[in-house]
Amino acid sequence: MPISARPIIDVRQLSKRYRVAEKRPGLVGTFQHLLQRRYREVCAVQGVSFAIEPGEMVGFLGPNGAGKTTTLKMLTGLIHPSGGSVRVADCVPFERRERFLQQITLVMGNRQQLIWDLPALDSFRVNAAVYGIDSATAERRIGELAEMLELGPELRRPVRKLSLGQRMKAELLAALLHRPAVLFLDEPTLGLDVNAQARVRDFLDDYNRRTGATVLLTSHYMGDITALCERVLLIHEGQLFHDGPLARLTQDLAPHREVRLELEELQPAGSFAAYGLVDAHQGHHVRLRIRREQLTERVASLLSAFAISDLEVSDPPIEQLIGDLFRREDRQAQGTP
Repeated sequence: MPISARPIIDVRQLSKRYRVAEKRPGLVGTFQHLLQRRYREVCAVQGVSFAIEPGEMVGFLGPNGAGKTTTLKMLTGLIHPSGGSVRVADCVPFERRERFLQQITLVMGNRQQLIWDLPALDSFRVNAAVYGIDSATAERRIGELAEMLELGPELRRPVRKLSLGQRMKAELLAALLHRPAVLFLDEPTLGLDVNAQARVRDFLDDYNRRTGATVLLTSHYMGDITALCERVLLIHEGQLFHDGPLARLTQDLAPHREVRLELEELQPAGSFAAYGLVDAHQGHHVRLRIRREQLTERVASLLSAFAISDLEVSDPPIEQLIGDLFRREDRQAQGTP
């Protein structure tokens, strides 16, 4: 069966457990650790299942230590799962066969593959040789990707002399030279300034549209997720607890919408309590939260009852919603209200 007829990433009950040595503090603990070690088992990923279709761009979110990077390493074959099954591009990742390696790439924002003291162009040519790409094809692909990434003379400078943003774009070029079908991106905009982040996002969006490549993206910058991914996976303490559209996640997390008013005339305190939850009322400015199912009716009532010069309705920031969700999950796990 062709790859396109089934999910390009198929994960079923994936788990990863580690055996970790425990050491007691102090000199006695050190001797005991040397002579008779005690171990405990840590479950980094537990029973994770999802499927991604060819061409999808999916965000993978979770707090530090949630299991995102461990999952990515299992999907790319860097570590062997303890349980469950995973297939990527119709291959078993940990077998690390050539057909699999030709179809995937992994970019980690805190790791680099470029040779530090050589021009990036030399590293690209090494990569081309590793993947068996002939010189003419390699030069053409380097030129196409460099144009998309807005890289020019920078490619002939030593990597150590490139800015962080230029270096990240060069890393992306090196990772995409063999035209992979699946991109695993772990914090690709880590440490970049706002402008560099935007350029990397624009490139990834353009690359996905041009090539139909599948992208699984982890990031702590919610701007990356909201700009690129319609679907998100949320993982917490090694377990997947949301898989669906980003828009639906916003609705599930925020039963209210935020309404900002600018009044033509000052109003006494308490004038807006009947319309929703008042978050702020300062001078001519009022900020309310109104339940989604009551929004149309309440906004119409506000417009008829008060002289309003400006009105804005919006969802609470997604960063705030997801941050609140993870904090709530932590409190529940600890048994605190």
